[in-house]
Amino acid sequence: MWNVSWLHPFSLCWRIAMFLLCVCSLAGCVPGASPPQTVVAAAATAPLAVETIALPSSDRCAGAFVTHRLDFTTGTRLREIGTYVSNGAGVAVNDLNNDGLLDIVFASVDGQSVILWNEGDLAFVTETLDARFTRGVAIVDVDADGWNDIIFTHRGLESVSYWRNLGSDNASHTLPLTLRPIFEQQSLPGIDHYAYAMAWGDVNGDGLLDLVTGSYGAELIQRGVDPPEDDPKAGVVLHVQQPDGGWRSEVLERRAETLSIAILDLDGDGQPEIWAANDFALDDKVWQRSGEVWQAIHPFAQTSYSTMTTEWGDIANNGKLALFTTDMNPYDIAPRTIAAWVPVINQLVPHHRADDVQIMSNVLLIRDGQGRWRNQATARGVDASGWSWDARFGDLDQDGYLDLYIVNGMIATDLFGHLHNSELVEENQAYRNHGDGSFVRAPQWQLGSTASGRGMVMADMDNDGDLDIVVNNLRGFAHLHENQLCSGASLQVDLAWSGSQNINAIGAQLALHTDKGILRRDVRASGGYLSGDPVRVHFGFPAEAQLDRLEIEWPDGEVSLVDATVRNSLLRVTR
Repeated sequence: MWNVSWLHPFSLCWRIAMFLLCVCSLAGCVPGASPPQTVVAAAATAPLAVETIALPSSDRCAGAFVTHRLDFTTGTRLREIGTYVSNGAGVAVNDLNNDGLLDIVFASVDGQSVILWNEGDLAFVTETLDARFTRGVAIVDVDADGWNDIIFTHRGLESVSYWRNLGSDNASHTLPLTLRPIFEQQSLPGIDHYAYAMAWGDVNGDGLLDLVTGSYGAELIQRGVDPPEDDPKAGVVLHVQQPDGGWRSEVLERRAETLSIAILDLDGDGQPEIWAANDFALDDKVWQRSGEVWQAIHPFAQTSYSTMTTEWGDIANNGKLALFTTDMNPYDIAPRTIAAWVPVINQLVPHHRADDVQIMSNVLLIRDGQGRWRNQATARGVDASGWSWDARFGDLDQDGYLDLYIVNGMIATDLFGHLHNSELVEENQAYRNHGDGSFVRAPQWQLGSTASGRGMVMADMDNDGDLDIVVNNLRGFAHLHENQLCSGASLQVDLAWSGSQNINAIGAQLALHTDKGILRRDVRASGGYLSGDPVRVHFGFPAEAQLDRLEIEWPDGEVSLVDATVRNSLLRVTR
């Protein structure tokens, strides 16, 4: 999967042509950043235009994260929180108005959703979007018109809602920074299945973005759909986008308690699998494509029992993918903690089948020498993090290794009525990567919020090069944890694939070659628990590291190389 392609330098004529293409086809820069610098681009098979934008480092250096309250709450309108409103809602981050700043969209289980327009320097303007009672959210350019759209899943008996970004009437697709695009709710023809979780990606390699949705049977039963699997709108469903703009839906599995969906290449053959993570005693499901048929496979010898989230990354910089899932498992065994958990655990203790692969614990799956996925969560220090929801890998301290952040907490009158305000109060957990793929808690980063987090995203929200964290909390203000560690250096990458319907190259694989090793990332638009990732890719590394080249494997298998990369910058790479 991570094969390196070598090539001879291009001729001078080609380099001049690429420079002219860059000047002609790319314009604008991040507000507040330095003017673009000229960078020479080389390509193994695909010609590129490359723009480099310097990102000034922040002078705010507290040596930790600093928490800011954002202008959004969900769950506060409800007198009582019961299951499954207690599951909360997600958050998505991406650039909605093409100004180079990442905007935020919050889903809401008890009201309208909200856009926070990024004005720079962590200043945001709030705009209400009339999308109500939403669960999950993703920001994706569905129609490949150069403007990112917003898609929600919802509470209850609803499918996804599609909010198309109308952008600007200007044919050049530029937009004054003082203006913001309008969103219009439109239909995705042919999609009407119940949707709790979703994921976006090109699953069949035709260049069109597809959608996978999963329903949540426990909530459907509350709404009178019993048994859910008898309803043709329930289940895990693959929605394949058609060239004419329509969608063809295929039910992969009728039974679903799906809290998270991942589209990723599990076996390194260049073709993505679909992984639906299920709550309760229902096993996680994985499908692999064989020709035109999706077949169920069983690659994992162990999984979480109530899988809340799916996350993945190369945590040891050795080319091996690690898969991480969260579950309910207290991070300490103090008497007060156990007393809070015991009444609920007595209700939730699983009744294992003889062939059950599930355990009530976080799971970290890594392939062994025989290619089998083995759970190494306990050995690597991340098996117990609390009543855990979303989790993300990201190089928070920019030492070249992916760290881990997990958000925790639970509020439910019918589960935790024995506690004050029916709330299990827990700290979010931050784990620093030792540099070998094992983890140690990092309380010094001051990320131990007790605000009952649900959806969460890592992204550079102030364009200073490092990763900040945005969390959608239940029954409290959302948080932005600003990274003020001021350590290491970074390179960020935006991909654009001109002429493709997958305009942001979702599914692309990136490898940054340095003298400290090879750092690997992928482009994704959705993931974790009910949340949407930015398509902008972040690489952190030690300040003294020497950068060699960036290798890009596009979703169609074409490979491009970019050399002369500049630290502390944003690369905009257009194929």
